[in-house]
Amino acid sequence: MADPQGKRRRVVAGIVRRGRPQNPALRHGENMLAALVTASALLLAAPGAADASAQTGGTKTKTGSSAHAKAGISRAAPQGTSREAKARSKKALAAGTAARSAPRKAAAPSPAAIQEASGAEARLIAVYELFGRGQARPALAKARELVRDHPNFQLAQLVYADLLATQVPPAHAFSDASGIARLRGDPAMAELREESRRRLQALRERPPAGSVPSQFLALSARSRYAIAVDASRSRLYLLENSGKGLQLVADYYVSVGKSGIGKVTEGDARTPLGVYYITSSLDPKSLRDFYGAGALPINYPNPYDVRRGKTGGGIWLHGTPPQQFARAPLASDGCVVMANPDLKQLLRKVQIGATPVVTADSLQWITPPQAEKEAQTFASTVAAWKDARATGNEAQLKKFYLPDFQRNNNKKSIEGFSVLRDEVEYARGKRVQFKDASYLHWRDGDDTMVATFGEVFEGEKSGRTRRQYWLRQSGEWKLFYEEVLG
Repeated sequence: MADPQGKRRRVVAGIVRRGRPQNPALRHGENMLAALVTASALLLAAPGAADASAQTGGTKTKTGSSAHAKAGISRAAPQGTSREAKARSKKALAAGTAARSAPRKAAAPSPAAIQEASGAEARLIAVYELFGRGQARPALAKARELVRDHPNFQLAQLVYADLLATQVPPAHAFSDASGIARLRGDPAMAELREESRRRLQALRERPPAGSVPSQFLALSARSRYAIAVDASRSRLYLLENSGKGLQLVADYYVSVGKSGIGKVTEGDARTPLGVYYITSSLDPKSLRDFYGAGALPINYPNPYDVRRGKTGGGIWLHGTPPQQFARAPLASDGCVVMANPDLKQLLRKVQIGATPVVTADSLQWITPPQAEKEAQTFASTVAAWKDARATGNEAQLKKFYLPDFQRNNNKKSIEGFSVLRDEVEYARGKRVQFKDASYLHWRDGDDTMVATFGEVFEGEKSGRTRRQYWLRQSGEWKLFYEEVLG
C-alpha cells in the first residue's frame, strides 16, 4: 500500500533539492535553515510546485486568515497519524533529543550573531529551524502560536499554511492545481516569497563580528546609537556607541520605496541614499493608523542632496498599519517602514538631532581600526582649517571653501558673504578646543563627509556646534555647506 505521507515528504524533498542551487553554501550549519526557507514555499511558491501539488493531489491553503488556518489544523491533525508516520515521528523526535543532548561545538566568532531584536522574527526563525531539523510537528505548533500572537504577520501565516499542507494526506487534499498556480502567480504571494528570501539573506549574511558600516568613521559620545539601513537586504542595523566603540546590538526587517532606492525627485517613490540625522519623533496620536507606532523624520534632502538638485521630503522611519505586521520589501513611497514592535524598540533608543541614519544600497562593513585611520586622515583637514582660521590668514582659509559655500541657507556665495572675515574675527587670538566630533563618510561617485563637532574657546564653558558638509575635489577636501546648530 502506498505511503501518502512518505510520498508528500519526497515531494517536499524534491522541492528543496530544486531550490538548493539557488542558495549558496551556508556556514555554521545554517544549511538546514536555507532548506527550510526554500521548503516554506512548498506547494504554493516553490519552482515546479504546481506539478508537485498535482502529483500529490494538491492542497488548498490561503494566507492572511488565522481563522482559516485554525480550521486547517483541525482537519489536518487526525489525518496525519498513520502508523508509519508515527514511527518516523518518534525516530525524528529521538534524533532531535539526541541532538539537543549532544555537547555543542564552540561557534566560530567571525560573523555577528543574529540579534533577537524582533521577538516575532526570532520565533519565525525558530519555526524554520525546527522544520529544517525534520521536526515538523513542533514547527507547526510554534507556527500556530506565532500566528495566534501576531495574526497580522502574513509571512508567518504563509509558513503556517505550508506546514499545515505537509500534514494533509494527498487523498484528502484538493486537486486544484490551477488554483495553486493562480496563488503562486499572485503578486501578494510573490511579495511574501521575496520578504522570506530577504529575511533569510540578512540572517545568513551577517556582518563580520566587531565591524562597523564604512560610513561611521567617528561618532561622538553624544550619539548613543547609530542606524544603518541596507536596502539590498531589507535590513536596519542598530549600533550602540559606548566605551567599547560602535557595536551591533539589533537588526530589523524593513521595507523601502516601491520604486526602489536613490530618490531624486518628489513623488518618485524611492528611498533616498545618504547620511542623515533624525530630526524629530512624531506622536502616533497625531498620525493616521497607516503609520503605526510612530514616525521618525530624517533630514532629507540634506545639503548634499540639495546641491545635486534632489527634491521631495517627508522621509520617515515609521511603522505599519494595524492590519499588517510587515510590509513587502518594496512597498513605501520612499520611507523606511518597520514592524510596530520593532519600531517601538527603536523609538526608545534614538536621540533627536544626534542619531545618524545611513541609508545605503548595500552596506560595506569595515574594522574599527580602518574607520579610525580614515577618521584621523580627515581630522587633519579639519585641524588645518582651524589653524588657518586662528592665524587670521584669509587667503589660506579661503582654500578650504568652494566658491558657492553657504551657511544656514544663506544664498550669498563665499565672495559676497563675509564668512572668511567672520571666521577670522571670531577665532583670532583665541585658543579653541574641538570636541565631540562625528565624521560620516559617503561615497556615490562623489566623495563627501559630514562633520559635526563642538568648539569651546579658552575661558568659556560652551560654544557653537557646527555641522559641516565637505566635498573632495582633486584630492582636497572643500567645504560647501555649514550649519550652526547652536
